[in-house]
Amino acid sequence: YEFGCCVGKSFFLNSSEHNCCQDSVVKMAAEGDRKVKLTSSDMKEFEVPMAVAKMSVTIKNMLDDLGDDEDDNPIPLPTVTGAILEKVIQYCTHYKDDASSDAAKDKESPLKPWDQDFVKVDQPMLFEMILAANFLDIKPMLDVTCKAVAEMIKGKTPEEIRKQFNIKNDFTPEEEEQVREENAWCEDGR
Repeated sequence: YEFGCCVGKSFFLNSSEHNCCQDSVVKMAAEGDRKVKLTSSDMKEFEVPMAVAKMSVTIKNMLDDLGDDEDDNPIPLPTVTGAILEKVIQYCTHYKDDASSDAAKDKESPLKPWDQDFVKVDQPMLFEMILAANFLDIKPMLDVTCKAVAEMIKGKTPEEIRKQFNIKNDFTPEEEEQVREENAWCEDGR
């Protein structure tokens, strides 16, 4: 939020000298009450508080581009389904007031209990959540969902990972052996 001329000065709302501040305060209060409509790719419409919507850098930029000309038209999100948008809104609502929502910053610490519950979904939904967090530019959610996948593969062999994620091995035995030899240093850390 910009306070213009009042930065570093005494802040008096009744002062005629600082009318620009009155406008900023009114704008901040109004934004707290405002809602934004979002439409998913399957045409489900969600109305969310502005603070929740603006956790997405993509949506924040769209809203900033619209400026005060914004009307009640919903913002279309063509790559996010309704089910996934519900999860995104759930995440953003939970962390909207938490400046330290960068839960996956410490790569060694486990996910917070709320985050663990949040990512307890089937694999296709988890991967859709990763794609949505990336498209909507919600870095803390992207970190949490990617960390969940990292924990799923931690300590597993390539064969176990292929089995878990249903990945076909397209290496010939000779190619696989060459890759193992070139990356033997990785195996030493187990």
